[in-house]
Amino acid sequence: MSDDLGIGLTAEDEPGPNYRARRVFAVVVVFVLVGALIVGVFGIVRGADGLRNLFGSPSDYSGSGTGSVVVEVHQGDTLSQIGQRLEQAGVVGSVGAFTAAADANDRSRLIGPGFYRLHKHMKASLALSLMLDPKSLVADRVTITEGMRMDAILLALSAKAHIPLQSLKNAAASPAALGVPAWGRGHSLEGFLFPATYNFAPGTTAVQALTAMVHRFNQAAASVDLVAQASARHLTPYAVLTLASIVQREGRLDSDFPTIAEVFHNRIARGMTLGSDATLYYIKPLGYGALTASDLKIDSPYNTRLHTGLPPTPIVSPGELALRAVLHPSVGDYLYFVTIDKQGHAAFAKTEAEFEKLVAESRRNGVS
Repeated sequence: MSDDLGIGLTAEDEPGPNYRARRVFAVVVVFVLVGALIVGVFGIVRGADGLRNLFGSPSDYSGSGTGSVVVEVHQGDTLSQIGQRLEQAGVVGSVGAFTAAADANDRSRLIGPGFYRLHKHMKASLALSLMLDPKSLVADRVTITEGMRMDAILLALSAKAHIPLQSLKNAAASPAALGVPAWGRGHSLEGFLFPATYNFAPGTTAVQALTAMVHRFNQAAASVDLVAQASARHLTPYAVLTLASIVQREGRLDSDFPTIAEVFHNRIARGMTLGSDATLYYIKPLGYGALTASDLKIDSPYNTRLHTGLPPTPIVSPGELALRAVLHPSVGDYLYFVTIDKQGHAAFAKTEAEFEKLVAESRRNGVS
């Protein structure tokens, strides 16, 4: 029997796999998958509004808007995140409209954190222009410097953030409600209001402002590992805070802080008084002039010329460098120091005789 079916095919002519067609199909599948991935990622980053923008113009308002609304931009916000905040506040019609306007304006990268007073239902490009106008920033900026004591801080907050002074005093009377660490509860709020620059939105309350400052202190305390490092030096965290406040007040240059801390650690270890006039100033009114001979005889636990050990509370708000200095002081035998020149450098001595020579030099330099 013949296997030839009479259709003109031989074994060599039989059709094999169509590899070219398979390759074309594979490429099409890859393009489809990549396209789906791009759409999916875009949807995740820009949201549903972003997906609509892929296939059409984003919704936008046409005018300069009406009314007033304050929108906060956080540190590190992307333009897309800013657009989301604006859309949620009713300022722009869509995230896509804002990001499109921002992509067309190189200055959009200059938008920083803060509170912006804008209008509702604004054309996105006009909203962007308004955010680039410094006049739209409405936050109250308050700078608290290292070495300010609490009464001065409250006065600054009242003046700059427009918060009633009595409200601040009332809030300061309850430190636990402001978030002070467990080891600080039962103590005054003094020392826990961390020195930094703060931006407060209009209408910020006394509790909110002080809570923000205590929160910033807690961040600094974590940064220096305050609790563990204090324990390593056989000190309580509160003692470290108190001593750091004295170092902050006594030192004029950051570079001198570790050696000033060394002096105080050595004096405490030897049972000597700290001999710091800065602690005595704490019981005097703000702006008090030079201490008098009678001042130096005041019988107060803040008079560390008369009483050994630390005063009952911190005397100012120390910065992070002062905290680090107390936790990691220089190692040596210094027991005295004095500001030696008008640039604020400190000079150190191991004996009282050396100290007296430094005091004389300081006076010749017109310092003391």
